[in-house]
Amino acid sequence: MKHLKSYFLFSREHRSGIFLLILLIIGVQVFIFCIKDNSFVSESIHEKDKYWISMQSQIDSIKDQSKEYKYTIQPFNPNFISDYKGYQLGMSSDEIDRLHEFRKLNKFVNSAEEFQKVTNVSVELLAKIKPYFKFPDWINNKKTKSNFVNFEKKVMEKIIPVDINMASKEDLMKVYGIGDKISDIIISEKMKFGSFASIDQLQFVWGVSPEVFESCKKRFFVNENEDVKKVKINVASMKELARFPYFNYSFAKEIVTYRSMNGNFKNVEDLAKINNCPLEKLKIIALYLSFD
Repeated sequence: MKHLKSYFLFSREHRSGIFLLILLIIGVQVFIFCIKDNSFVSESIHEKDKYWISMQSQIDSIKDQSKEYKYTIQPFNPNFISDYKGYQLGMSSDEIDRLHEFRKLNKFVNSAEEFQKVTNVSVELLAKIKPYFKFPDWINNKKTKSNFVNFEKKVMEKIIPVDINMASKEDLMKVYGIGDKISDIIISEKMKFGSFASIDQLQFVWGVSPEVFESCKKRFFVNENEDVKKVKINVASMKELARFPYFNYSFAKEIVTYRSMNGNFKNVEDLAKINNCPLEKLKIIALYLSFD
């Protein structure tokens, strides 16, 4: 133990040497650290310089592009000028606001002169943007409607009414307002019944407007002797009744229930007593019913 302890006993000279050695080691470490830190800082500064140089070049590129860009006016409807659009055209905020106030009244400008009257834009600006105004076709050709009316009058004079049950798809499409789709719907509706019992049935066909219906009444008719397939309301089953286009399963059930409780139907007025009866179609329904 004493022998081991002797290794840890130092003279004054030894202690001084050890102390100097420790100071030397610390000094070397500090020196190395400072060199590395300065190198890192210089590299960081260099990287930042490269980044800002790159960003500046992109900014300069964008500036050059903005100088080269020139707004090109495309045809437009002046009734729908937005704030940004008006700014691009050179209009002042007051001129744009006057147009917007005018449009809030649900009014439209229909000419360049009316546009200037509403907005008070200068003659010079109007002359610049007027060539790009694009108004609807019906404004540019106001005589079209009157010409169409005159044409209709001439055609009406030559109309020869046709039995609607004999009319072809082409016959139906001669009516203004009936196109390819609606003509197919009318023919499909006729096939559901076998034949139309009244021209008034057209007013219940999807797509036939009141105006078109009035035109159809002038072009078509239903022969009074038309052989209409009738439903025997007093003997028909619920399933048979539900097949009739103007009935549904619920109403067919109501008919059978009424019949079992009150006896046979005597006329169409008895049918009107049932809940949910389609009263607006009752006159037409009566043409398809047999009360035998």
